[in-house]
Amino acid sequence: MSAEIEMIEPPLLTSDTLMIGKAQDYPAGHATPRHTHSTAQLIYGNAGVMRVITARGQWIVPPTRAIYIPPGHWHEVHMLSPAQMRSVYVQQPALAGMPQQCCVLAVTPLWRELLLAAVRCPPPVLPGTRAARLLALLLEEVEVLETLPLALPTPDDDLLAPLCRALQAQPDDTRSSDDWAAWLGVDVRTLQRRFQRATGMNFGAWRRQARLMHALAQLAAGTRVLDVALDAGYASPSAFTAMFRRQFGVVPSVFFGLQEEASD
Repeated sequence: MSAEIEMIEPPLLTSDTLMIGKAQDYPAGHATPRHTHSTAQLIYGNAGVMRVITARGQWIVPPTRAIYIPPGHWHEVHMLSPAQMRSVYVQQPALAGMPQQCCVLAVTPLWRELLLAAVRCPPPVLPGTRAARLLALLLEEVEVLETLPLALPTPDDDLLAPLCRALQAQPDDTRSSDDWAAWLGVDVRTLQRRFQRATGMNFGAWRRQARLMHALAQLAAGTRVLDVALDAGYASPSAFTAMFRRQFGVVPSVFFGLQEEASD
């Protein structure tokens, strides 16, 4: 049964303001209810790591990243570690040129300072004001930020759903695509075709991404790389570290060390 979706509007949101900023700190394990807004939302964790769940999939958001959620897209935010969540809610008239789907963004020092400044702007933010110009630059910079592969698409396919749940529950499962196809009662070409159509990824790529998402959540909670690697189904910590470096350009210790440098 699907969870009920609440419509939650930011406090002090009125029709004459272009944006509302919000700063709130949360403990590890806190989760928001499934909800939506009439506004777009830019979410940035000044410290900590979050998992954002939407109808289209899951995103991991560490402090070197942000996530953009368009208006009307339901989402949940789960704090994988103590988090300093900073949000800017943007009204429809200011969103020309913005993405139509959720995406994770690489945060530059300039964009980070623009967002934190926007969060501090008192309402109302009216057209023609300094705060409105700051918002315009913040959104313009989104267009040049790199989008990042931190998403795990959720397939809208009843055949694939139990397989995906099983792999997310047990990412170290080593069964091959042929084994899983037999488990589902289809041939492997059908399995691969339906994965590609439903997620834009083949089965092997989706499974690697599921393992990576699982690993990021554990690393955020402070689990040792050795334990994370084995739990995610890698033969050794070195194999896991090599995969991690391919994805992010750095080893896990450096990736999560950047969080401490990004927070103040």
